[in-house]
Amino acid sequence: MAAAEAAEAAEAAEAALQRRQGDEEEKEEKEKNENHNENQNHNHNHGGSGDTAALSEDGVADSDKQKSNNESELETEEKGTEEEPTRESDGNILDVSSDYPRDKHISIQRHLADLEKLADLREDEKKPCPLCPEEKFKACNSHKLHRHLQNLHWKISVEFKGYRMCICHLSCRPVKPNLVGDQTLSKMGAHYHCIICSATITRRTDMIGHINRHVNKGETESRFITVRAPTNEVIKESATDVQVLPNHSTPQKTDSYFNPKMKLNRQLIFCALAVLAEERKPIECLDAFGATGIMGLQWAKHLRSSVKVTINDCNENSVKIIKENCHLNKMKVKLDTKEGDSDGTVGEGEENTDTVEVTKMDANVIMHLRSFDFIHLDPFGTCVNYLDSAFRNVRNLGIVSLTSTDTGSLYAKAQHVALRHYGCSIVRTEYYKELAARIVIAAVTRAAARCNKGIEVLLAVALEHSVLVVVRVLRGPSTADNSAKKIQYLIHCQWCEERIFQKEGNMVEENPYQQLPCDCHGSMPGRTAVVLGPLWSGSLFNTGFLRRMLLEAGQYGLDEAQPLLKALVCEAECTTLKHFSTHGPGDENKQEECGVYIKTSNTSAESYVVPGKRKGEEVIRGAAKRQRAEHSAEHPAFYYNMHRHSIRGMNMPKLNKFLNYLSEAGYRVSRTHFDPMGVRTNAPLAQFKTVLLKYSTPTYTGGQAEGPVHLPGDLQGGEGVPAAADTKEEDAEFPDDKSGVVDAVSTQSYPTDCAAD
Repeated sequence: MAAAEAAEAAEAAEAALQRRQGDEEEKEEKEKNENHNENQNHNHNHGGSGDTAALSEDGVADSDKQKSNNESELETEEKGTEEEPTRESDGNILDVSSDYPRDKHISIQRHLADLEKLADLREDEKKPCPLCPEEKFKACNSHKLHRHLQNLHWKISVEFKGYRMCICHLSCRPVKPNLVGDQTLSKMGAHYHCIICSATITRRTDMIGHINRHVNKGETESRFITVRAPTNEVIKESATDVQVLPNHSTPQKTDSYFNPKMKLNRQLIFCALAVLAEERKPIECLDAFGATGIMGLQWAKHLRSSVKVTINDCNENSVKIIKENCHLNKMKVKLDTKEGDSDGTVGEGEENTDTVEVTKMDANVIMHLRSFDFIHLDPFGTCVNYLDSAFRNVRNLGIVSLTSTDTGSLYAKAQHVALRHYGCSIVRTEYYKELAARIVIAAVTRAAARCNKGIEVLLAVALEHSVLVVVRVLRGPSTADNSAKKIQYLIHCQWCEERIFQKEGNMVEENPYQQLPCDCHGSMPGRTAVVLGPLWSGSLFNTGFLRRMLLEAGQYGLDEAQPLLKALVCEAECTTLKHFSTHGPGDENKQEECGVYIKTSNTSAESYVVPGKRKGEEVIRGAAKRQRAEHSAEHPAFYYNMHRHSIRGMNMPKLNKFLNYLSEAGYRVSRTHFDPMGVRTNAPLAQFKTVLLKYSTPTYTGGQAEGPVHLPGDLQGGEGVPAAADTKEEDAEFPDDKSGVVDAVSTQSYPTDCAAD
């Protein structure tokens, strides 16, 4: 009985579809007849009496033929319904090769009212659900059927382009049985019908993913209904409008990739370019991988006449989108510098002076052919394939910035890929993000040294899914040699995570474990340390350049970049955020980068001049050397994670308080943007653990206040903490009484944006 009732329900649904198709065919026949009659009337008006007689006879014959055709069509429709009563309801298999659109499945509707019309709700009659078999939902009154359609079918539907793909409980045959999971050929449970490819999918989440895959592939044209492809979406960022494709978030399946999450990355690069534009004007800058052109358009729109922007991409569709985005932002497009042609319309007013050059060639080719002051590389994956070309023609004191998105190899998830691309042997460590930045800088240094150029690292940041490195280029073999000397190997202890750069020299040491401050090799059996690298051993930041970037970020209103730049300045100076100040400890304008002074001011040195004596110049040079020694103190390499070195059964102190404890012990200390729980300090790991243990409380004390572990009364003297200047790092001692210090510690929190992960 259940099978018979299901067959009857399927036949009823099929009959409804057949009636709709018959009505549409009758309408088409009527339209054809009307057109035919119009043609006959037209011929009658222009013909004689003999022609009218012939036309009348033909009209009678045509009417007889039409009747016979209609009768034959009805017979074929009846035969088709008898032979295949469940064809449409089982799989909705239609001829996809036809030129005109077919009807969609009955479970796909625009509005709830359309679904109710399909059910033919009447107050005096009981009606079955058109999407459920009789054994699942029996015929009922209109109000109950309305609630059933709304709650069961309409609310859990999947929406696409104004249509709702409602859940269907009919015994439909799967069109693509191997699409999702194991679908049986005989019978299915609840399922959805795809509006694009007619696939039958059981789970709602799978259906949403299936539709998203269609959209990412650009397959938005339905085979059953006329759905036009959506127009390009316009996204606004930093007062710049760009058009993006519907699949712009999938880099491998789109011609113009646009990632809104890289906004902070674009702001940092803009600040670096703005600082360079203040040094010399105009500068020629290149966005080697334009995609949508958002970065180059921001440069040209805000810096205007200070820069000459060139946006390049090797994809023809991307170049077309870049030109459209230039017109959208009222900028001229310069196609060929030799011919001086320009393309496109421009707006009115001052914006007509902005010109952007758009080129279509390989990134290596354009960097070999032309010279630039600023080059940015942002390929899909690693940048090592473009470094030689970037440093070949970059001008002296120019800047090269690059964004590496191959975090799988840089973060030691694919170590063989890191060895193949960068020539580095690495393992997963607690400081893996800084290790990734030093790997990239080492590759940049080697590429620059091959072109007889040295580098000065201005900025190295690990953002979400990418590593950003900004370096300044200085020509000359001597600077190239000095930079190459900073590429060293790292000795890393796998037991305690202690690390140290290997000593310079070609002589092989008898016991390299002696270089490590820890004694794990003596207390543990076997080999406890590994050699990582080669890595960049120099500084990762330039404090003066970061401070000028911070000023530019405030000038152009880049709110998202300012907290991170403040944190980077503190990290470069190895100090806490509460000691941060807008002006540096020395002369603000006296900043040395790559051995060259930028905007030098002699006001501080003039105070040392002794009139009438030859020693005046020597005093000036000595004061300058002292200032450089104070400001150029590099931050400690790498950092420690508090959770990694916490003591089991003890509650750690708050991070800001722990930084204060280390600072009071005489060590340089700061937070790091690489790790939200990381501490950058020059303290050895043993002293780091000692301070952490001293100010940790047992877990069983519950709500005990943070502070040092309570000692016997005779040891709680009045001794204070020795000053940092009087405390040596190797002989640092921690007095027992610090109860007066705990309340004075600032609880100012670290900016959340600085912990870019």
